[in-house]
Amino acid sequence: MTEMKSQINLDETNEGISWKIMLTSFMAILGGVWISAILMPRWMPGITESILGTDIKVYWYVSRGSAVIAYVLLWLSMVLGLLMTNRMTRPWPGPAISNEFHQFISILGMAFVVVHAFILIGDSYIHYSILQVLTPFTSFDYRPFWVGLGQIGFYLWLVLVISFYVRKKIGNRTWRLLHFVSFVAFLGAMIHGISSGTDSSEGWMQMIYWFSGGSVLFLITYRILMATVGKIQTPVKATAKSQSQALGRNNALEKGMQTSQD
Repeated sequence: MTEMKSQINLDETNEGISWKIMLTSFMAILGGVWISAILMPRWMPGITESILGTDIKVYWYVSRGSAVIAYVLLWLSMVLGLLMTNRMTRPWPGPAISNEFHQFISILGMAFVVVHAFILIGDSYIHYSILQVLTPFTSFDYRPFWVGLGQIGFYLWLVLVISFYVRKKIGNRTWRLLHFVSFVAFLGAMIHGISSGTDSSEGWMQMIYWFSGGSVLFLITYRILMATVGKIQTPVKATAKSQSQALGRNNALEKGMQTSQD
């Protein structure tokens, strides 16, 4: 009896950790390892000089780091959304968790985009105003067109995040059509990073662009092919069904005629 009670108490207290906490912890650990192994050896001399010297560039380094993280999160959100659309998440981890995961990553990515943009207000070289941060194509001193594409991508991403909370009001059809904007947002963010990013010439950053762009393109192509095959198969199935029904009616008529003759 005592063993049974202790087992029951153990089961009652053995609650799983929230998947959001686990995900956040995993991403923090992964991000820390990545920053320590790849970014810090490259950026540390400049950061040290920035802190100890007269030319402060800490804002620039924070903006660069948050930009890379935001882009990776946008890519993860895109990939997960396409996996759900292609029904690849049904076996694991399931539609409900995948949807929450998708929304959580999208919102987290938005937070890093905000840091990436607004931290530049304190940078002594760029020295953006709030108006320039919020208004596309007003970065007159630094690649205004390519920076503007990133700003437009931010607003499109913001619309998608807001749509999570108004889905019931706008309806599933409108919500799904609205999600086509995500492709434009991702493309804009990618072009923005390649054309205006300080680290775009680095090999590790180019690998991120190639892998992220290639994986998204693959999943989009797969989705289009599956949709095309589905449209082709549907008329074939309908034709086969109608032919089967017609054959069944003919057989019934023949049996009826044979019975009447007998």
